[in-house]
Amino acid sequence: MASNGFRGACVFWNAVCLSMFLLMGSATTTRADSEEWLANAFSTPAKTGKSVSGVAGSKRRGKANGDPQDSSAVTDGSTSSDKKPDKPDVLIGDHFAPSVAGKWQWRVTRTSWTETDEAAYGDFLVGIGESDCKTTHECLTSPSANPIYHARNPPGMQFFADCADLPYVLRGYFAWMNGLPFSFSTAVDRHPGSDTSKGSAQSFQIIGRYHIVPPGPDGRLTLPEISRVSTAHFRTPAVYRAKLLPDYYPVRIDRGGVRAGTVIFDPLGHIAIVYKVTEDGVAHFIDGHPDNTLTRGIFGSEIERWGPESGSGFKRWRPQRLVGATQGRDGRLHGGRVVLANDSELSDWSEEQYYGTGDGHSDHSRAKDSAAKDGRARDWRSAKFAIDGNEIDFYGFVRLRLANKGFKFNPVDETRIRIRATCQELAQRVDAVDAAIKAGMHQRRQPPRLPNNIYVTQGDWETYATPSRDAQLKNTFRVLREDVERFLNLSQKSSPFIRYDGNDLRQDLMETYEAEAANCNITYIKSDGVSQTLGFKEIKSRLFKMSFDPHHCVERRWGATSSVELASCPDDKLKSDWYDAQQRLRNEIVRTIGDRMDFTIEDLRRHAREDSKFGDAEPPVIDVAPLFRLTQ
Repeated sequence: MASNGFRGACVFWNAVCLSMFLLMGSATTTRADSEEWLANAFSTPAKTGKSVSGVAGSKRRGKANGDPQDSSAVTDGSTSSDKKPDKPDVLIGDHFAPSVAGKWQWRVTRTSWTETDEAAYGDFLVGIGESDCKTTHECLTSPSANPIYHARNPPGMQFFADCADLPYVLRGYFAWMNGLPFSFSTAVDRHPGSDTSKGSAQSFQIIGRYHIVPPGPDGRLTLPEISRVSTAHFRTPAVYRAKLLPDYYPVRIDRGGVRAGTVIFDPLGHIAIVYKVTEDGVAHFIDGHPDNTLTRGIFGSEIERWGPESGSGFKRWRPQRLVGATQGRDGRLHGGRVVLANDSELSDWSEEQYYGTGDGHSDHSRAKDSAAKDGRARDWRSAKFAIDGNEIDFYGFVRLRLANKGFKFNPVDETRIRIRATCQELAQRVDAVDAAIKAGMHQRRQPPRLPNNIYVTQGDWETYATPSRDAQLKNTFRVLREDVERFLNLSQKSSPFIRYDGNDLRQDLMETYEAEAANCNITYIKSDGVSQTLGFKEIKSRLFKMSFDPHHCVERRWGATSSVELASCPDDKLKSDWYDAQQRLRNEIVRTIGDRMDFTIEDLRRHAREDSKFGDAEPPVIDVAPLFRLTQ
């Protein structure tokens, strides 16, 4: 069963993506109007051409009244708004940013990215990841998070990125600051040969690109063009056969392939960027959200593994180089186009994360379309992973491949790491709920229906609701239990991958859990202004009571059930009834982003009475404590 991978819900702004997205795996889609979405995706496409005058500042339709407005206008050196820009029209074919001279020109002075540039980009990401900045804007304007470039930002410029935009915004920003060429995809369509049958993973091809070439455009106007990107642009198959190349390719799982700058794509609709890999093989990432917040996490089994057609997993940017540019008398470059490296030019291209390693000794990085020939599984679901001939699960394989040679799992240390990561998730949820309260969402009337899908939508629900984030949080508790159970089993089997020098692993794990849980507390402000502190165990007990609905009071957002804690909640009877009716949806830890969910309260009650497929009647078992009480 496919589980929620990351915390935020990225809207698929290319409607073609939403219509075809989840025909994958065991998740089902009940969308009845997919063909209509597909038709609308290209109903009024932009004209294909070699240049589009004024693309960055083109007139677009306003969301509120349909009046034309310039969503990226720049006046007196500052952008007009710090809100997320409207998504621009689809650009099909090759397009070039119009060159504009001036102080804020993205002056392209280089023809390609070098390994030195890649290392510098990695350092740039480390600075952001290891800082305490909480939004994309704060990260790029903070002296501590962005010490090298923050002072060069245009005055008043606002930086925005959701999950799909974030890798592009950060990569594009770095290219701007370093005079590098840059190109990114702008439109997608079905990949040739993509299986459209239900239950298969949809793949896309790139059908549009946007190039930043010399002399260079106004960076203030060009960087927001990245808002054209959606998660569909990551959904390209490992073996790609279309004309325009995608921005990313799948990499070999080692410290060369998975490093700062590597992207992690979860096909359930989220993207993260690795900013460091520690000596023990832990891949730390940053990820963006629809409210422009930026959070941090570690790679683990919350991120579901999928097949090669989905484009999932670890991916790196294809090397880009400027070709066909001429050098003027002033020594400056002019014109040209950006070319991406083919698969055959990529030494670390690999499909092993999909088809496994076979015996665990061979290098299958170049064996495209040949899994069956070298003893690996034909079907990615049957893939086996091994280190030095010893089989291990995929997530253990990733850790061991990324760790220094000789690393072994210490179950006590691993449990401590997992609890601290979960505690970080809780702290980040505090910020998300606070943002909804500050926006006054809880004071609005309860809408008569839920969105078409609570996980994938637009507007204020996308910005302030937390169903995806909450599913992720529930999964971190689930993974904690599964990790402890796995380490207990591996220890009993005397696994070569385990290092434990104690006498009673179950007791040591319990003591570690108790100590770390006691140190994990969050505090929220109730509706009456009084602080309420919740501990790790208390949150675990109310995890499936915490409301994802931003129209509910903060007490219900944090799962309050006692009359004392709920006394300050101002919710009326209708909101209370909606809260009760949403329980089945709160019991889910799988984001069913392909299902239509625009339920009324009566629909939710009917689904509960009929025990339908929507939601779960009971929450899954996520409590790790019972595992400590079992006898050896």
